[in-house]
Amino acid sequence: MNTTENANSERHYIIIVIAIIIGLFGVYLRFADFPYNNIVANILLITGVGIALKGVFGILE
Repeated sequence: MNTTENANSERHYIIIVIAIIIGLFGVYLRFADFPYNNIVANILLITGVGIALKGVFGILE
């Protein structure tokens, strides 16, 4: 597979969309009212950022 086909692969963009959904869920949890909501929200946000960076670097590869 050449680099153009790799960059246009649907797999990368699906990973980025999933990462955005996880990150937004983490942001929305900041406003929830339950114990340790900031910790859970931060973990989800960091996980979303990590997955998104993996997708972006996969496209740039």
